[in-house]
Amino acid sequence: MSEKNQSITVLGAGAYGTAIARSLAFNGHDVILWCHSTEHAQALSQERENQRRLPGISLPQNLHTEADIQRACTGRDALIFAVPSLYLVDVLRRVLGLEDVIEAVPRIASVTKGFIPGRDGRGNFVLETMERYLPGAYTNRLVYISGPSHAEEMGRDILTGLVCASKDGKNALWFRNLFQGPSLMTFPSLDTIGVQVSAAVKNVIAIAFGILDALKEIDPLVGDNTESLLFAAGLNEIQTLGTALGATHPETFTSIAGVGDLDVTCHSVHGRNRRFGRQIVLKGILEQFTGIEDLITRINEVGYLPEGVPATKYAAELAHEKSLKLPLIQRIFAILDRKMEPLELIDSFRAT
Repeated sequence: MSEKNQSITVLGAGAYGTAIARSLAFNGHDVILWCHSTEHAQALSQERENQRRLPGISLPQNLHTEADIQRACTGRDALIFAVPSLYLVDVLRRVLGLEDVIEAVPRIASVTKGFIPGRDGRGNFVLETMERYLPGAYTNRLVYISGPSHAEEMGRDILTGLVCASKDGKNALWFRNLFQGPSLMTFPSLDTIGVQVSAAVKNVIAIAFGILDALKEIDPLVGDNTESLLFAAGLNEIQTLGTALGATHPETFTSIAGVGDLDVTCHSVHGRNRRFGRQIVLKGILEQFTGIEDLITRINEVGYLPEGVPATKYAAELAHEKSLKLPLIQRIFAILDRKMEPLELIDSFRAT
């Protein structure tokens, strides 16, 4: 049963934030899409389309845009953060002083995928980071939403599945009901760690998949069998890392949150991380950077944001911290850090 007539604010007007907001509006909710700039908010409102991020997809009339974050987040039933991992803390800080948030009035969820850079330099979970900043009343009540859900297809109402994970089962069900609709199948989960690790690390594997996809065009020894080999290895490494970090339900990794999201991210032409992996081989996109730190610092020069780049850094560091052997993740780190040539990816496995 869907939660009807709720007031929802989606923070972040990228492709995914727009698709999420659109789906919620079509479910009958009063939706505000917060935009980083007044110009972007006005353009979306006038054109009824996000031509910059999600072109060709019309926006319903009950989806409103707003650039003032206080107006966007006051008097709302729920706030959904849909900003990239590198910018989540900046946006989070902007809502902390709002009276509704101080009093923990709105339910809060996030669809941000990746690890969040902490003050100590290590990668933190999305919900862990948000709890650190938000009032204590939100502890163990936040919801993490993930699943195989490219914005380009959600925006065209193609049947899609999502998982709403929270340590608070009632909140997980509330957001599950909020999203449930004609083109969205949604499921609750209590495994916040497993779902977050799957969402972050699948982008690392997708970069590897893009590299492999490009190698298929130039190396006769690389084919569909090789892709299946890499896919299985990637899923195994996601599960190994997730289990070491505290995932509570093994079935998370065989659900749409795990294997489902990994599959669409690796295979879909819409995947930015797969695209980035291909460009590493076919366009030498890494040649302008000295290593992974330089790449992360200047990520805007890529022209789009492959979330798998910072996720690779933090996944590799967490693997080292936990003394885990995750050869695929570690090799992608070496490639992004300019310590290994992408053409060596397959040869390095043959030598193992």
